[in-house]
Amino acid sequence: MRLAFALVLLATPVTAGVEEVVTDHIRPGLSAFVEQTTALELAADTDCRAPALRVPFHAAFDAWLRIGDLRLGPTEHAAISIAFWPDDRGFTQRTIGALVRDEAPAVSDPEAFSEVSVAGRGFFALEMLMYDPLYRDYRRDDYRCRLARAISADLAAQAKALRAAWSDFAGTLTSGGADGNATYLSPEEATRAVYTQILSSLEFTRDSRIGRPLGTFERPRPKRAEAWRSGRSLHDALVTVEAAVETATLLAGHDLPETQAALLRLRDVAGNVTDPSFQSVDDPGERLKVEIVQQRVKEVEAAIEAEVGAPMGIAPGFNSQDGD
Repeated sequence: MRLAFALVLLATPVTAGVEEVVTDHIRPGLSAFVEQTTALELAADTDCRAPALRVPFHAAFDAWLRIGDLRLGPTEHAAISIAFWPDDRGFTQRTIGALVRDEAPAVSDPEAFSEVSVAGRGFFALEMLMYDPLYRDYRRDDYRCRLARAISADLAAQAKALRAAWSDFAGTLTSGGADGNATYLSPEEATRAVYTQILSSLEFTRDSRIGRPLGTFERPRPKRAEAWRSGRSLHDALVTVEAAVETATLLAGHDLPETQAALLRLRDVAGNVTDPSFQSVDDPGERLKVEIVQQRVKEVEAAIEAEVGAPMGIAPGFNSQDGD
């Protein structure tokens, strides 16, 4: 059985799976992102106060995370204004503070709001409005309520624009080597690009989503966790790893038993973390639990390298998130 499985892997063409990734992961993921951000916009139109937005906010954020780490084509450029993070210098807090202080009129004009700094748009700006004690207790007639409505509408508009852009780019990704395709000069380049983004996502989760709040033992940095105000930090890590595994399975074109086993181990140890916002990493016992989660993410990454990269004879290339 082991020999038969190895022969199947060796027979898998390096070009396999890109079409499946687009058809079964990216396209439905983009549609879900549009659906959930539209629901968020409608909820904000009805009641823009923070408690009313929490359920649609989390649903829309989840939809983004399932596709947002695949920084290919239009997503690479759109990501910064949809999810401006990491933000170690506090640009989001300063931008939201300035918008609220000045009661910037851009909230009443979608075109003008699309020109607002990326730190004042997207999920992390909305999270700050909804969850930070400085802003969250706003009323219907408060400027902050109008700002929450503007951010929600802007997210819905960005989701629609991203899906439209992918309707063109998808053909580029799936036609590597075709005449006129100057982006991917061969099918192998397209496959390698997708594979690189899978590993980039896992690396980003391991080193940034988990590594940033861990900091060092002497100096943990809990406030550097992703979406810590809304308690999503651990959840975000799990969602992005699950999305990476789904994408890797489609790219490979067959089941990945070692990868699935590594994912199960990750889910198991994640259940031991008592503070999903990673705000307790200064406690040695809690820190150890988060470090074990980080190690399990690395195991998922190694399993994908063994079950997808090695059999296909491909290795990761440039990481589009290196600039973070």
